Amino acid sequence: MIARLALRNIFRNTRRTLLTALLIGCSLTALILVDGIIIGTEKLMVESLTDTITGDAQVHANGFRENYDSSLYIPDTSAITAELAQDPQVTGFAERIISGAMVASSYNVAGGLMYGIDAVSEPDISKIDEAIISGQYLSGTPGKILLGKSMAELLEVSLGDRIVLTLSEADTGEISQALFRVSGIFEFGARELDENFIFINLDRARQVLGMARGAHEIVITGVSAEQMAADSSGLLQRLTDQGYEALSWRALNHDIAAMLDMTGYSAAIVGAILFLLASLGVINSMFMSIYERIYEFGVARAIGTRPADLMLLVLAEAFFIGLLSCALGLLLAGPLTWWFSIHGIPMGEMEFAGVAINKNFPLVPALYQFLLFPGFVVVLTLVAALYPAIFAARIIPSEALHKSL
Repeated sequence: MIARLALRNIFRNTRRTLLTALLIGCSLTALILVDGIIIGTEKLMVESLTDTITGDAQVHANGFRENYDSSLYIPDTSAITAELAQDPQVTGFAERIISGAMVASSYNVAGGLMYGIDAVSEPDISKIDEAIISGQYLSGTPGKILLGKSMAELLEVSLGDRIVLTLSEADTGEISQALFRVSGIFEFGARELDENFIFINLDRARQVLGMARGAHEIVITGVSAEQMAADSSGLLQRLTDQGYEALSWRALNHDIAAMLDMTGYSAAIVGAILFLLASLGVINSMFMSIYERIYEFGVARAIGTRPADLMLLVLAEAFFIGLLSCALGLLLAGPLTWWFSIHGIPMGEMEFAGVAINKNFPLVPALYQFLLFPGFVVVLTLVAALYPAIFAARIIPSEALHKSL
């Protein structure tokens, strides 16, 4: 009987009920979209970070990352690469030579960070080949070099121009120079990369630095960036125990990791604000409904209706409004989520903590968004209706009967 009365009562003023349900439903839709955007943003930032040049993890000699001292390198990488090849968590790896260098053209001089990369294995690890905007990626020819667009503009060079690298040899510290020709110009979109990084072939980098073999860095990609960060197979810990510095992308980028940890609270904060506003609408709507029927409540109390039954009636009305709100919210959220999950949200190009993001922000839907969030809506609607329900239960019949409609 209470359920039938509640259903009848909420549609005594259909316009008010629909507006209240639409308010709550829009809050539900916004919460689903915001949560999907947060998940998508996290995924995009991790991919932009790990796929660009960092990889899912890196292995160095201890102390190398402090000042990129070229004398601190891994002399023999065969044991590490053999272990990486056998680990099921690892999907790819590549060796790199890294050293600070002076880059000179006929017009200008600039400081930079030279990367010696394997032209064959590097495309499986990073997106250097995809960042080429002019010319060609490294082909293995010793005299080829890749420059960032900003550095090329500073040096006033273009494809085919000569570049001289000046650096110190790894073991002796003596000055070494090498001549290259610009074969390609890249643009990652991150100022630090485009202004300071240069890439040459791995074998040529070893020759310039006077290294017979070895590497300064071994970059690893895994089945999942999060699995690698958690080191689920214990690979990074084993390499650390062997005397190397093996770090995941999270340990290599503390700012990004901290920001990603904080995004988990964003949806909760947004949801709390939205439903705080929606709860005020529920309270207002329920009180308006109660005041319109206060004479009826007085009659019900006068003939012996228990306060608990009146309270239950108001909560039942709020429950049905919550269900109606969920239906409206899901009807709105479904198409919008589908559209933005395919096309993304255009945000333009931006850079955060050295991570270049130049894609549409994707929206990633999840099943829990359409199961848990509606449940939260119903619960919060009932919580918001508690105050009006208690007020209705405490109505004094003699006072209510004297109030006119």
